[in-house]
Amino acid sequence: MGRSPEPGRRLGPRPRPGGTGRTGPPHDRRVRLHFPQARGRLRLVHVVGAGYDGIPLDALHPGVTVATAHHHHGRSIAEHVLMSVLVLSRDVLGADRALRAGRWRNVAVDPALPFGTTLRGRRVGIIGFGETGTEVARLCQAVGLRVRAVRRDPSAPFPADLRPDWIGGDDRLPELLADSDVVVVTVPLSPATRGLIGPAELRAMGPGALLVNVARGPVVQEEALHEALVSGAIAGAALDVWWSGPPDAPSRLPFHDLSNVLMPPHHSGHTADTFAARATEIAENIDRLERGDALTHVVRAGSPFPGH
Repeated sequence: MGRSPEPGRRLGPRPRPGGTGRTGPPHDRRVRLHFPQARGRLRLVHVVGAGYDGIPLDALHPGVTVATAHHHHGRSIAEHVLMSVLVLSRDVLGADRALRAGRWRNVAVDPALPFGTTLRGRRVGIIGFGETGTEVARLCQAVGLRVRAVRRDPSAPFPADLRPDWIGGDDRLPELLADSDVVVVTVPLSPATRGLIGPAELRAMGPGALLVNVARGPVVQEEALHEALVSGAIAGAALDVWWSGPPDAPSRLPFHDLSNVLMPPHHSGHTADTFAARATEIAENIDRLERGDALTHVVRAGSPFPGH
């Protein structure tokens, strides 16, 4: 687990047909089935990413430690965010679909088409300023976007190379929404963030704004977002996270019918770099567990088992 993969090698096991990647209740039920079998032997549950909402903590013995491997996907997700903003702001997919159908679609042949926009000087508002949020800020700065952010603790330190216009607390969310051309959601899903972006927040963004969600689907209210995209309350959205997972449809609403939506299948962090670093951290944590050393990124510390 600690070795980097050979070039071209697939990381991790191949998914089984019909398997589910969701982190909601079906996954929770599947995990619960195996915990009783491991009672007395299980010492560590290690999540391969940041979210541990699919781990039923109440079903674990108090001696089991839970850790995450979440400090490795920021760059991969940030590159996806920047790509999404460029694709939406230039209507790349619309032009591509038209040419595939035999139609030239640009302002030279159709003066009624709106021009695309460059990113320099436009404003990006980041909700959440942890690893992913700060990497998004770094790449946005590099192309000339002006950065502002809200976070739970606005006084917490952040990398010295970042130069945000401002960082505020959660109470400044309305200001961030109203003053941003692009809003990027990076917060974890919790009772405080579930449904955070609803009708009022989407109206505050305005008809020229773009929403990029790389957090969890339920942070954004499903019906409200669909309505905002259909009505033109916002200009477009890039959704890499959804309200359902395979084998179900990503949403019960027809987002796939909307031309102003990018809808990749929750893969913004799925790069070889991300998974190699995660595998290395998990292997190192297993070694620490065996040596009796402190583990990294623990979200629930287990009490010692007898004999350990």
